[in-house]
Amino acid sequence: MKSELHVPSDLSFLNIVETWLLGCLKIQLGESVDWSRQSSRLRLALVEAYSNAVRHAHKDKPNLPILLRLEVKDRDLALEVWDYGEGFNMSDYYAPNPMEKQEGGYGWLIMNRLMDKVDYQLQIDGANCLKLEATLPELLN
Repeated sequence: MKSELHVPSDLSFLNIVETWLLGCLKIQLGESVDWSRQSSRLRLALVEAYSNAVRHAHKDKPNLPILLRLEVKDRDLALEVWDYGEGFNMSDYYAPNPMEKQEGGYGWLIMNRLMDKVDYQLQIDGANCLKLEATLPELLN
C-alpha cells in the first residue's frame, strides 16, 4: 500500500497529518497491531519530522507544501517527509548534552530511538527527504 499527502507548512495541520498516517496504517494492518503502544511511537516520530520541516526548512517559505509519502509492505513501513528548504548538513549535527539543559536539537535523537532506521538525504531534485522506517510487531494474544 502506498499513500501520499501534500500538506501546508503550518503546524495547525498536525492533527490532519497524524490522522492520515494512523488511518492508513489501521486500514492496512487492522487489529494485528497493538495500536495503544505503536500509535504514540509513530505519532511522535511523525510530529518531530513534520514540525522540523515546518519550523526549520520552510521557516522563510511558509507557502511551500510538505510532501508525506507512506509505503507499507507486510509489517514494514517507510515514511518519507519531503521539504524544499536549504536542508541540513548532518555533519554539522552534534547530539545535545542533557547536562547543559539545551532546549533544542533532540529531534534527531528522538526519531532514531523511536524508529528502526532514520535516513536524511540532502537536495534530491531540489528537495530534502527524511525517511523513517520501522517494522511493526505483531499483536500477541
